[in-house]
Formats: sequence, C-alpha cells, structure tokens
Amino acid sequence: MANAEIPASVIESIQHLREQLREHNYRYYVLDDPLVPDSEYDRLFRELQSLEQQHPELVTPDSPTQRVGAEPIKAFAQVQHRLPMLSLDNVFNSDELVSFDRRIRDRLKQGDDPIDYVCEPKLDGLAVSLVYQDGEFVQAATRGDGTTGEDITHNLRTIDSVPLRLRGTGYPQTLEVRGEVFMPLTGFEQMNAKALAAGEKLFANPRNAAAGSLRQLDPQITAQRPLDLYFYGAGFIANGELPDNHYDILLALKNWGLKVNPETQRVTGVQALQSYHDQLLARRDALAYEIDGIVYKVNAIELQAALGFVSRAPRWAVAHKFPAREALTQLHSVEFQVGRTGAITPVARLAPVSVGGVTVSNATLHNMDEVARMDVRTGDTVVVQRAGDVIPKVVRVLVEKRPPDAQPIELPQQCPVCDSDIEKLEGEAVARCTGGLFCPAQVKQAIKHFASRKAMDIDGLGDKLVEQMVDQGLIEQVSDLYQLTVEQIAGLERMATKSATNLVNAIDASKATSLPRFLYSLGIREVGEATAATLASGLGDLPAIISADEAELESLPDIGPIVASHIAHFFQQPHNVQVIEALQAAGVHWPVLDTQSEQAQPLSGETYVITGTLTAMTREQAQAQLQGLGAKVSGSVSKNTTALVAGAKAGSKLSKAQSLKVPVLTEDELLDLLATHGVDADAKSD
Repeated sequence: MANAEIPASVIESIQHLREQLREHNYRYYVLDDPLVPDSEYDRLFRELQSLEQQHPELVTPDSPTQRVGAEPIKAFAQVQHRLPMLSLDNVFNSDELVSFDRRIRDRLKQGDDPIDYVCEPKLDGLAVSLVYQDGEFVQAATRGDGTTGEDITHNLRTIDSVPLRLRGTGYPQTLEVRGEVFMPLTGFEQMNAKALAAGEKLFANPRNAAAGSLRQLDPQITAQRPLDLYFYGAGFIANGELPDNHYDILLALKNWGLKVNPETQRVTGVQALQSYHDQLLARRDALAYEIDGIVYKVNAIELQAALGFVSRAPRWAVAHKFPAREALTQLHSVEFQVGRTGAITPVARLAPVSVGGVTVSNATLHNMDEVARMDVRTGDTVVVQRAGDVIPKVVRVLVEKRPPDAQPIELPQQCPVCDSDIEKLEGEAVARCTGGLFCPAQVKQAIKHFASRKAMDIDGLGDKLVEQMVDQGLIEQVSDLYQLTVEQIAGLERMATKSATNLVNAIDASKATSLPRFLYSLGIREVGEATAATLASGLGDLPAIISADEAELESLPDIGPIVASHIAHFFQQPHNVQVIEALQAAGVHWPVLDTQSEQAQPLSGETYVITGTLTAMTREQAQAQLQGLGAKVSGSVSKNTTALVAGAKAGSKLSKAQSLKVPVLTEDELLDLLATHGVDADAKSD
C-alpha cells in the first residue's frame, strides 16, 4: 500500500506517538524525571508497535520501536574519526594540579586571573563517538586508536539512553558527540549473579563488562546488558554552530536529548578544582557507577583553541586520577576464618600492596566455589580490588605468571577454631563449622539465639548484654548462663543489683521449658519451630534424637535430606553434646513425651493454622499447646488443614479457610479443645 493510500489519521497517530515516546524517554533517561508511570509508557509503545505492524512501510530507523532488530554481523567495520579522539594527560596530586593551572595561565598570559573550568567525573567505561545527521542517529564507533575505531552502531541503538532522534531544534545538520558507555554497579552485580547461577564466566569489573557488551556481534545480546551512557562533548560538526563555551555545549546536548552527567560543574580557579576533587572523592563509593578520577577542561572554546594540543593530548584538559582500586601482588598463603554463623571463609595472605591509598595484606576469597572458579593457588600473582570500606578481595589470577611450585587450595576437614567437622553440602557455596554451641567464633550468636523469645525466652538478656558477658569472659558457652551470679551481672555496664536480680531469676525460670523449644534454642541449621516440634513428637526424647541417623530423620514428616544432614552433623559433634549435657546438669528440663501413647498425642496427624490476635494466650503459646498434643501447626491454610484458629482481626487466612470450607475455631473453642485433652484453659506455655 502506498503512503497516499494510508489514512492521514494513521500517519498523524504514528508521528504523535513517536513524539510522545521520545519525550518520555528524554524525561526518564536524561532528566530522571518521568512524567508518566511505566504502564502508560508501555501502553503507548504497544500502540505504536501495533500501527507499525499494520503499516510496515511507515517504519523508520529512528522510531522508538527500532532499538533492537538488526541482524547479527560477521565482523566490525572500521570507522575513521573526522576529528581525532585524543587521550588526556594525568595529574595525581594537588601540586601537579596547581602546576597544570599555572601552565594554562602562563600560556594565555592571564597572570593571576583565575580560569573558568568545567569539572566532570571520569567514568571507568568505554569512550564512543556517535553521529547524528539531520537529528537522526546514523553511526557509532569506538575510540580505537584515536584515529580509527570500530563501527558499533547496531549495539549503541540498544541502549535506552541513546536517542534515535534528537529533540528540539537548533542542532547542526551533522553533529558528532562523544561519550562514555558504562555499566551501573547494580546492573553489573545482577548480571554477574545470573552468570554465577548459570555456571557462566563472570566479568572482572564493570568496565570489562561494558566493553565486552559493546563487542557483541549480535545486538540482541547487547540489548540484554544493563548499559548506560553519559555524553561529555562534541566532535566534528557541519552546517551549524555550537555555543562558545564547553558548559553551554553540554547544556545544549542535554536539551537535544543527550544524557549529561549531573555531577558536572562549572567552577573558577584552581582552588575550586581541588575542592570539587575532594568532595567527589569522598562520595565516590556512593555513586551508582565506577569512576577513576575527574576531568578538568578550560571552559571557553576560544581559550581551548589558543592553548592547542601536544602530540596526543589537548593542553586545555587534564585527568585528575583517583588512587587505583586494583593492584597486582603475590598470594603467599590462605587461612580459613569462621564467622558468627559458622561460615568458613578463605582469606588470602598477600605480599603488602597499596590499593586505593591503603596498604592491603589480606583479602577475601569469598568461598571455595570462587577459589575453584578462579583456580587460585598459593604462590599466584593475583589482582586485588578494594572499594571504599569494602573488604579487599581477590578478583582474578594471572595464570601466565604462575610459579611451578604453586599449590592448590583445599578446604580443611575440621574447624580451625574448635576442631568440629566442617560441613559443605552439594549445591551450597558456603562451608560451615558444625560446632555451633561450642565454637568460640559462634558463641555470641549462639547465646543470642538461645535466649530469644521463641527459644528459651530469657527476659532481659539482650544482644548488647550478651556481647558484654562474652567480651569480659563471664560466659564462654550457653551453659555458663546458669552459673551467673547477681554480683557478676551487676558489675556490667548499665546494670544494677535490681536488674541483675531480675535477670538471674529469668535465667532460672527458663530451666523449665519444652523439648521443642529446647531443640529450637540449639540453633541447628534450618531447624525452626515446626521442625523442632516434628523432632520432639516424632522421636519423643532427646537421646533418641541425638542417636538418630539421617535415614531415620528423613522418615519424619517434612524433614528432607538437607535438614536431616544438618541435624545429624550437629549431634555427631562431641562438643555440642557436651554443652547439652552441661545444660541438663544445670537444671534445664522439660516434660517427657510418650510418643507411643495415643492419649499423650490425641491430635497426632491433625494440622492447625492460627491467625489473628488471641487474648488468653499468645499465638506462640497456643502453637506450643497444640504441638504438645501431637498436632502440626502450619503457617498457611490448605485443603488438608484440620481447622483454622481465628482470633480478633483475622485476615486473608480466614477468607481462604472459608473458601476451602475448612472448619474455623474461635479462641473459646480452642480453649475448649485444649481442656478436653487435659490442658488447663488458663495455662500458659513456657
């Protein structure tokens, strides 16, 4: 169908939709100030797509729908830059910066008159050149050697912040703009996380990720990468003019829809340059992208022309480099540290090296999966990376520098702190010490969990108090709590005789508990309240649980092979059993359950869900009472639920129970049920 046969209303609609979408892209990507929600943008986009599919002859290269669609290419064509893309000289400290400014003023014969400069963050990305002809994006190229680059037009079209058509008016007929393609840190981390989960190669840093993304022959792959771009200047222009100073050129680019870094500032004098540097360096780690310094440019184009160039760099601009975040050094040995949750972390001991202005001699290797992925060995030359206050890490190995005597790194079998077994399950990246109750590295976390409300419920024993007790040597493991005296506790910070007496009484009261609570208090991996109740009701007493093998544990409801392995490993450690025996010797006790007696387990095989607010007892206490009678208490309603206990302000669970025709019990009916089986209606679970 010829254009003449297409209704004018359709052509007008397509043009109007394109204009709307371009404006929304500008507001979203350049101004970071969207006018409409994503759903409205998507609606407009789909409407334009539909019209273009009906009238493919109206599709133009600059349509917002045409970002991805080019076929893969076989090789990159060469592009000659009409104006060279030059490098910049560097300064590394304030003295060199002062010398740069003095050279500028001397050459311009400015005397002591300060120079106007523009300051821009120096992104750690890939420099590119884009050409717009009559406002339409027609070509993009890499910097290459400064004279010749590679044609990456098909890949730059996939980046949302690159306008396919300039907005407004007044731009030159031919406009070459230059910018830096980069990958935001959040996108980089998400991309590497997906690659790790898929067993694919990880990128070492955001710059490598951006460069690798632009060198894809298939634009569909580039389109999946979270790339962005900031423009920092203009190159060749024809049939048009630009403002007479660099700052106003950047404002013009922004008005035409080209994204400019919001950190850019116009300042006067060398002291203002140093102030900008200090402020941006202090905020470096808060930025959403990597920068490795700042670029200072003389603002006036007339002065730039007067200053001219040296062999490869302009005299009117310089890069003020930040301290490097990466450095090469040698890995001498590997030690294994134990975290508060028992996680075993390999730590590289390095030949000291300065990274980001700080001397580094230790760096994390994260876990053994990362060690295997990088194939790092003792004796290797490694790249160490440090960002702000983040722990330094080894990011890659220079295998070509590996010495003949380099040794593989192996995970130890026993914890380096407490000598308990180390457990690493298939499919898990983290290895862990199994001596949770005994291991000094884990003792603070173990005591905090032991005393928590759903465990032994020791009122008044908060986290800070636990920290003090351990740091001052009053307790080394959970059983030591029961040996504490009022005098010892009263001597701690912010404690007095009355509060110490209350805490000793609370510790003593916690001795009377239930087997499910006690099992939960031990902090066994993945053993929550429900699993603890299953162990208690299924095996009846602690000796049977301690001696159960993995097969016996797996035979219990809702206990799979991983949880069974955690439980078995925990009780196989003599240290853990010794701590349990010490707790029992200190007086910790619970009622003995008779799992063989139907009278003792009258609700065995039944499943209850509790929702809303109860008045006679807490939901946790109601759960314990039901579990004590053999019932399972679940967090969600299903067709297999025996009944829902609904207190005041019951919500969606009540609606679901009613829709599934699951019986609903009021709190009074719950109390009657408990009383029927010998539980005092006023009793509170310990």
